[in-house]
Amino acid sequence: MIIETDLQIILLIIFSLLLFNYLFFLLKVFVGLRSLTLSTNEKIPVEFISVIIPFRNEEVNILNNLKSIEAQNYQKDKYDVLYVNDSSSDDSLKILNENISSSNVRVISVPHDFSPSAHKKRAIRFGIENSRGEIIVTTDADCTYHPQWLRSLLNYFDGQTAFVSGPVEFKDEENIFSQIQQLEFAGLVLTGAGLVGAGSPTICNAANIAYRRKVFEEVGGFKDQMDLSSGDDELLMQKISKETDYKVKFSVDQKSIVSTPANKSVNEFYQQRKRWASKGLFYRDRTLVIKLILIYLFYLGLSIQLALGFFYNWIFILPFAISFLLKMIIEFKILSEGRSKILRKISLKHFFISELIHVPYITITGLVGSFGNYFWKERRIKR
Repeated sequence: MIIETDLQIILLIIFSLLLFNYLFFLLKVFVGLRSLTLSTNEKIPVEFISVIIPFRNEEVNILNNLKSIEAQNYQKDKYDVLYVNDSSSDDSLKILNENISSSNVRVISVPHDFSPSAHKKRAIRFGIENSRGEIIVTTDADCTYHPQWLRSLLNYFDGQTAFVSGPVEFKDEENIFSQIQQLEFAGLVLTGAGLVGAGSPTICNAANIAYRRKVFEEVGGFKDQMDLSSGDDELLMQKISKETDYKVKFSVDQKSIVSTPANKSVNEFYQQRKRWASKGLFYRDRTLVIKLILIYLFYLGLSIQLALGFFYNWIFILPFAISFLLKMIIEFKILSEGRSKILRKISLKHFFISELIHVPYITITGLVGSFGNYFWKERRIKR
């Protein structure tokens, strides 16, 4: 009986420490989010800009993307756009070639033997190698933009800045699955924004980032990541933040938001989140990896507490309830702050449902994602 009581106390201490660590993380995100400010710079960079858009089997979205890109309110002689075909097997390439109307937009195709295991990253690298921009902007072929998108994102560059991350949102749709995804995705975007504001750039989204080519080359670009199919965004951002004296910024300008469709099915959502989770263990900062593991253990601990409470001892229900309630309160404040400052379209009406789903989905995708096997763009990706 004494041994059993001691085990309960040890478990409760462990769960409490994991809770304190997670709350500290959330408060850091919240404070960082509040510190972000709108750029007062109204001048576009003097450097030439290259927008890189990799695509694979995007025939449904590519025309809307092209129209949105060609509608940008930015001097045509100051930037070009490179669509990079990554072995599409549908009519994406044909649709593009038949509808391009701007002289600064062109299409290139990645050779089949060019870094075949890097997938999307190889398309971006091939695009960079065939571009002339001093500042590289990357986005996705299923996205649409405000006419001032490029200008507003680039306004954050100055002589001390090498990397700018921009906001991405899921498009508004009527069904509840899409709305829950929109809210959950907003949480990820706002977490990335808050960590940039807190001086700890960790996550971002390649659908809306910009960086200086010379700094990309200075940190070795993707050379140490070409065996990974993901990580063309945050792994690069982390290297620039850690290995150079340049600043990393986050754009809170409403006009810099990029919109993208939500996943159409639960399986698509599951595969996407596995892909995102697959790169966490490959962060070069070992301290950061440990922090992410501790956050994962907090989520795993919530499931364990609930199971122990039902099948072992009701006493574990109390720490579960406290942890879940505190998590909800602070995450609600983060989403509310983010909605008032950046992502104003998000609705919080499905917040509680989203929170209930959050724990099992993080626990499952975090575990299976570490093995690196998932489907993406009709490809089976293996580590």
